Amino acid sequence: MKLAEALAERADATRRVERLRARVVDNARFQEGETPAEDAGRLLAEADEVLDTLERVIRRINKTNAATDMGTDGTLTDALARRDVLRLRHAVITAAADAAAGTGERGYGRQLRSELMVLAALPVARLRERADVLAREIREIDVRIQRRNWEVDLLD
Repeated sequence: MKLAEALAERADATRRVERLRARVVDNARFQEGETPAEDAGRLLAEADEVLDTLERVIRRINKTNAATDMGTDGTLTDALARRDVLRLRHAVITAAADAAAGTGERGYGRQLRSELMVLAALPVARLRERADVLAREIREIDVRIQRRNWEVDLLD
């Protein structure tokens, strides 16, 4: 099995657990004289089975990520950490640029000459340029990660 297939299996199992959790909660209590739509105990047992499988898959994914060489990016784990931090950095820079530019502010700005002007404390254009560079870096590392996911076999 390729790493990418295991990642898809992990995502499916995670969604399944969430659906089972919701069904357990929906059926955990019922009114006297009524019958619950589903057996909450059976659903809980099914969730346990899916969670056990999910744990095994996650362990194998993590083991594979730590052992997979990505060249200049280090291991696959290193590349994932780099991508996550790039995404956070991009979000911070973008939020800073939006705030400095007044994006999302209500009103029409200064209406009279006697009103105080609101000035940007940060260089919006430079922040936008930096955000563009970060977005490109995110795309590039994501492509390398995705490519590697389909090349490497999942470890036991």
